[in-house]
Amino acid sequence: MTTKTVLFLGYDRTQTPLIDRVEATGATVTHTSEPITRLDAHDLTISFGYRHILRAEVLATAPRPPLNLHISFLPYNRGAHPNFWAFYDGTPSGVTLHAIDPGLDTGPIAFQRKVAFTTEKTFAATHTRLIAEIEALFTDNLNAILTGDFDLTPQQGKGTAHKARDLPVDFKGWQAEIAPEIARLKARTS
Repeated sequence: MTTKTVLFLGYDRTQTPLIDRVEATGATVTHTSEPITRLDAHDLTISFGYRHILRAEVLATAPRPPLNLHISFLPYNRGAHPNFWAFYDGTPSGVTLHAIDPGLDTGPIAFQRKVAFTTEKTFAATHTRLIAEIEALFTDNLNAILTGDFDLTPQQGKGTAHKARDLPVDFKGWQAEIAPEIARLKARTS
């Protein structure tokens, strides 16, 4: 079944080219960053940069499992600031498209890719690269996403999760160079 209508939650056209890419396939896209209560008016729901939790009762109204674009290599770094935590915890960096379930970034994986950084030195630069990588992963698999022709694989292992409030209060910010900032933050806790 080809998707005809897509609900795109989160980033708008000025923040991501993905809405235009979906529309280029002939699908109609409705965008919102506001809280929603139903998903059944659309064939598929995509979440990217959406700041609200989709509760179980909302998910139950979806004709297909909604997909979330997350800039971590799940099951590592579920939740907030995944890029920071990959460096701080020493877990793999990557990007994942996964089905949304009632947990926080715990749904089964549709598509995933590890990302190795070679020239990026700041948190901001690595974040920019991760956004480009997740958009590329989505685009590379757009036909399968729209037709539903992909498998979902349960996440393996316990992984890690962080809330926004877990970010160290003395973190110097996203423009900080990664290696010295992680060393400084770890030194103050040892």
